[in-house]
Amino acid sequence: MFGLGIESSCDETSIGIVEDGKHLRCLKLFSQIETHAEFRGVVPEIASRAHLEKINLLLEEALDESGLSFSDLSYIAVTTRPGLLGSLMIGAQLARCISFVCKIPIVTVDHLEAHLSTVYLENKFPSFPYLGVLLSGGNSSIFIVEDYGKMKLIGDTSDDALGEAFDKVSALLQLPYPGGPAVEKRALQYVSQDGDNSPFPELLKDFPSDKIQFSYSGIKTSVMYYIKKHSLTEEKINEICYHFQNTAFQLVEKNVLKAVKLTGIKTIVASGGVLANETLRNRFQKIADKKNLQVYYPEKKILCTDNGAMVAVLGYYLFQKGKVDTLDFKVSPNRY
Repeated sequence: MFGLGIESSCDETSIGIVEDGKHLRCLKLFSQIETHAEFRGVVPEIASRAHLEKINLLLEEALDESGLSFSDLSYIAVTTRPGLLGSLMIGAQLARCISFVCKIPIVTVDHLEAHLSTVYLENKFPSFPYLGVLLSGGNSSIFIVEDYGKMKLIGDTSDDALGEAFDKVSALLQLPYPGGPAVEKRALQYVSQDGDNSPFPELLKDFPSDKIQFSYSGIKTSVMYYIKKHSLTEEKINEICYHFQNTAFQLVEKNVLKAVKLTGIKTIVASGGVLANETLRNRFQKIADKKNLQVYYPEKKILCTDNGAMVAVLGYYLFQKGKVDTLDFKVSPNRY
């Protein structure tokens, strides 16, 4: 069974074709990073225009590369929430057009849940329930994933998401956009010594032990004040990046372990753009080894980004459960 996935929720336009919910037939992706770099963030109107310009071309390329036609497709999956409203509408309209003309069923999917589904493309099939950890430019969240289409939020960010914090710190240090790769590269160049304490305070140190929360606006402010007091030599930039990244990831570790303790669930699926960070991947693996946990995340970094393949994968399992949407489905900037 072949399914087409359409992703246009933010600043990546993508079409993916997946077979039986686990075999990647084709993935086409256009990133708008260069377009938004001068603004150091995504401009919604520019994003939606870029989706409109690229999405039909990507669809044509995906079908050509896969050797398939519309008649070979069993369903069309499309991201409808959450995301930028104008961007979501572009993907939604393409799905409606294909469905109407070719009589192919539509399955609408949640962008966040789709991220967690990417591991199926790498022959990883976590059993329900599992903890879903979403770390991206717009999300720092932990869910209990009970079944396809059934997630319960147990931890969220009160302000900046982790990826957003990387972007802001990168801007403060006059490093490139997006901030994640730039900060990681500089952090890896710093060699920490014994007794090398972080200049940045532990995040949410006194937060209740039975509550899970992310917050990264405070460390961004700490970095800003620290920069004002120190000359930004190349080595100092490396040091700041190292300690910022280490402090930020400590909160991730603390919240993941807290979620395991509170729920008793020892299977974790982590995804989102920040999971492309090699340091974070290594830290997740160390947690797994130390605490005897099952931890899954996409090995291929392209699958950490917003992509059509993850949409097609989730669409397959929802379609198998009988979920089909009508042409008048809604799109929403909100999760629910």
